[in-house]
Amino acid sequence: MQIGVLALQGAFIEHEQMLSKLGVSSFEIRQKKDLEIPIDGLIIPGGESTVQGKLLRELDLFDSLKQRIEQGLPVFGTCAGLLLLAKKIKNDDRSHLATMDITAVRNAYGRQLGSFYTEEEVKGIGVIPMTFIRAPYIESVSNGTEILARVEGHIVAARQKNQLVTAFHPELLEDLSVHRYFVDMVKGALGQQWGGTNDKQRPSADSV
Repeated sequence: MQIGVLALQGAFIEHEQMLSKLGVSSFEIRQKKDLEIPIDGLIIPGGESTVQGKLLRELDLFDSLKQRIEQGLPVFGTCAGLLLLAKKIKNDDRSHLATMDITAVRNAYGRQLGSFYTEEEVKGIGVIPMTFIRAPYIESVSNGTEILARVEGHIVAARQKNQLVTAFHPELLEDLSVHRYFVDMVKGALGQQWGGTNDKQRPSADSV
């Protein structure tokens, strides 16, 4: 198994470190030729969504990644990654990859709660620590998108088929639960796609 980590801007190294702790290989995606290397899943890190969206287009990564996600490539977006995947951003006329049926609110907590820590339950995982940094939240979901967690009434984690998003930053803490959940999503997608074929027949060289 090999996970691609979008490494244009933001906290991508921290995601790579979490995957390493789980024994999963990762690969940084920085330019279009990097997409020639097979990946089984994709992580879009936190950072600045407008900057990442601009770079995706300038580096000619946008269409290829959008198409792969729409075709079922498992993807995990944190904070800015959530905004990049959202079909609608309520307080922004722009949208980016727009593959997930959620309406997000960017910088939703304002300056006073720009950064905070809490612990809440995530469906299918349990109670975990959560760090928010100038975070968005999800105002609404549709088309079968599953709400996984709320904080003070706001949706902060959701899943739609092979797409997972969190408004918080699990990569900044020691808890591996959310990344393990995503790795299990990738394993499930691989099982469906390859129907139990052996590693030599799969387009990725590494296995967990």
